[in-house]
Amino acid sequence: VQLQAFGGGVVQAGGSLRLSCAASGLNFRINTMAWYRQAPGQQREFVASISSSGATNYTDSVKGRFTISRDNARRTLYLQLDSLKPEDTAVYYCNRPSGGAVARDSWGQGTLVTVSS
Repeated sequence: VQLQAFGGGVVQAGGSLRLSCAASGLNFRINTMAWYRQAPGQQREFVASISSSGATNYTDSVKGRFTISRDNARRTLYLQLDSLKPEDTAVYYCNRPSGGAVARDSWGQGTLVTVSS
């Protein structure tokens, strides 16, 4: 399984970004997928997940600001980040969730999101 996240960058507080994750080596359409993030000096945390049927789940700190979606035909996972805050600064990763901050596959390429105040 290979998972590569893209789309990070530097944005001012209140701004938006759209992250993408390209997945290969798995049957993408039948798997629940998730986004995680790791802020500097902190442990990786769960951000959002989306099931094969499109059901979504978010950690409380991003509810109403982030939107997870998927395109099964493109084998791509997305995360729309709106109303960004400095505390959203982190490296963002995608993976198949296993529970909490634990994921099923090796951590692939993440993408850095930096939110300036």
